[in-house]
Amino acid sequence: MGFIPKFLYIAVPKFTKEMKKLYCFLLFFLLLFSVDGQNSLFNEEENDKDTSSKQILFQKLIDSSQTLYDNGDYKKDLVLNFKLLKLALELNKPFYLYNGYRNLAYDYIAIGDTTLAKENFVKSEKQALLSKNEKVEAQSYMDLANFYTLSSQSSEQAYKYHNKSIQILETLKDSVELAKAHYNVILTAFEIDDLNKAYIHIIKAKKYAKHGDKTYLAAMDVLLGEYYYKKDNYKLADIHLLNAIRIAEKQKFKIVLEDAYLQYSKSLFVQKEYQKAFKTREKYEEHLESNRLQLLTTNITEASENHQISEYKKNVKEAEIQYQLQAEIVRNKSKLNTVLLVLSASFVILLIALFFAYEHRKELVLELKIKNKEYLKAKEKSEQLAKSKSKFFSTVSHELRTPLYGVIGLSTILLEDESLKKHEYDLKTLKFSADYLLALINDVLQINKIDSDNFEEEHAAFNLRSLIKEIASTFEYMRIQNKNRIHIHISQGIPNFILGNSVRLSQVLMNLIGNACKFTEDGDIYIIAETVCSTNSNTTIKFYVKDTGIGIPKNKLECVFEEFSQADSIDYKYQGTGLGLPIVKKLLALSNSKIELDSDSGKGSLFSFSLTFELTEQIEKKKDTPLLDVKNLKDKKILIVEDNRINQMVTKKILQKNQAICSIAENGDEALKMLKEDDYDLILMDINMPKKNGIEATTEIREFNTVIPIIALTAVEVEEMRQKIYESGMNDIIVKPYDINKFNQTLLKNLSQSEAYRLDEPHPHRLLAV
Repeated sequence: MGFIPKFLYIAVPKFTKEMKKLYCFLLFFLLLFSVDGQNSLFNEEENDKDTSSKQILFQKLIDSSQTLYDNGDYKKDLVLNFKLLKLALELNKPFYLYNGYRNLAYDYIAIGDTTLAKENFVKSEKQALLSKNEKVEAQSYMDLANFYTLSSQSSEQAYKYHNKSIQILETLKDSVELAKAHYNVILTAFEIDDLNKAYIHIIKAKKYAKHGDKTYLAAMDVLLGEYYYKKDNYKLADIHLLNAIRIAEKQKFKIVLEDAYLQYSKSLFVQKEYQKAFKTREKYEEHLESNRLQLLTTNITEASENHQISEYKKNVKEAEIQYQLQAEIVRNKSKLNTVLLVLSASFVILLIALFFAYEHRKELVLELKIKNKEYLKAKEKSEQLAKSKSKFFSTVSHELRTPLYGVIGLSTILLEDESLKKHEYDLKTLKFSADYLLALINDVLQINKIDSDNFEEEHAAFNLRSLIKEIASTFEYMRIQNKNRIHIHISQGIPNFILGNSVRLSQVLMNLIGNACKFTEDGDIYIIAETVCSTNSNTTIKFYVKDTGIGIPKNKLECVFEEFSQADSIDYKYQGTGLGLPIVKKLLALSNSKIELDSDSGKGSLFSFSLTFELTEQIEKKKDTPLLDVKNLKDKKILIVEDNRINQMVTKKILQKNQAICSIAENGDEALKMLKEDDYDLILMDINMPKKNGIEATTEIREFNTVIPIIALTAVEVEEMRQKIYESGMNDIIVKPYDINKFNQTLLKNLSQSEAYRLDEPHPHRLLAV
């Protein structure tokens, strides 16, 4: 078949044999009609088409109005909504009139005219009740609640209408509108600084987050960011605010961007990240000025006059249109018969073309369905394999780290027991072996994380000299054991502070220095950093890790960077896993760098790589953050929620050493029961437990207690669970096994934060969910 025009190829109807016969009969019947009969049918058909087209136009105007409102373009939206109301008056049905008055009311409230806003909200409520539509009625109550919130007339009235709206929507089980309803209650709660009520509705709103549109999702993240900011949880606040900015920038939601940038600048300022806070504040003011200019250009008087004129002239306009339509029908009455015949013949030709197009399209659709099924099967198989791999590594992490927690924890406790001094060497050997096994587990998990692109970027200022000294000090035990000497040389031209990914650099250096310590005995290890080139904005530094150890044969230099590979040698007393250097290679590749190696058997090894860092302004010497006194743990009531008996014992002993009062809950259900019967200062919550896990238990606890600090004490891979942990309401995370000093300091930090509560300044104008 030849080329078919695109307008004929779209929306081709499916004609059955019965439909074809029916069409032939109708066409024959139409040709037998008199001219008057034809005119009568034509008029009825035209009226139906006219109404249908107006309804389609009405929906398009509604969609356009929502977009303009979301972007803060109130001038265009106001003019558009007068057209919308005029069209609603022509359709003369409560549902359309409700939407017309409602849209006008939101524009009036946005531009500050509360009198006209209230007048139109009342009219829309009246039409909502006349429509006998419960969903429309619930929306009208939501609108009135928003009015009382933004006009600051009565928070009690706002809550009254919020409750009426939610009650109806819950009966209807309308998830989309419930998402908006709970969102608007949060706005009202923030207006009067009612954080408890705000948190309750944040929890409820999150259940419906997937049902909201992109504007709602972005605005919801702004509210979550503001809430956690008010609760001094700046890390979680920043996560939500940055997510809101990402969505709003992509979708060009101007009002959401204004609010998100303001909240984010405030969070950065409190965290003393003044440079980032200043830049973020500039972006906020840019969007604020843009939105204000847009609002100021709205010509309210002209729009109001257009509204009144359209009201006064409505009946005359309808009469004129009706008259013109009748006159046109009379003038064309003599021509109508000929036109109908031509149209009928044209329609038959069109029908034939559509029929052949449909047959061809059916073949293509069938072929496409087969291809789609094949693609979906392949996609499902790929996703299943990826999920299985992720689940396997998560299970391995938990199952290996859990017993290791017991071994490392108990060995640490026993090392501090004066009565066991004669076994100190054996206990240190035991702890070293456990620490090595933990490092192996972490290496395997890190390889998987890099391969799955599940690797977080970090960009912060740090002191390179202090960082390298701290890294070198962690190998003190291995250095003494192998009788080595570590030398550090850092070029004078390297600035004190640079900007970059210090975590990634630490991981690379630790692997290289660890290898050097492992394969060198009674020798020297050199850690060198020197400037390669510098500009006004950045500097490139080359790092060297050199040792005088056994070296690597020339023919094995390439294979040492392959996973699980070894440079086989009978001289090696310790083979290892073959993961350290592959991790180094992959980490450097993420920073657009590569590892270089120069070595030979018996002559030691020299590893080198280059990284570029940004320059930052001279920073005064930072004072170390004073450690919180562990004496503050005395008499603190701490609930340990853990199902593993060994882990219960280890955690309890560590806490009791600092005279804390500990209680044990075997699972989430038991923890909830104990919390309702007694008061505690802090909760240590395991994630994987029978009956009720830590995520579920925390979510339920936050429904009646939003103050008590809850810290995740878990052996699972944190990156996979971080979002779920924080969203459930937990305040912090400790990964088992852990450093006891860091463990105590994390507990003390959260205990001190829970005792401080501060109200923040009022929030700015924000977008309503409508």
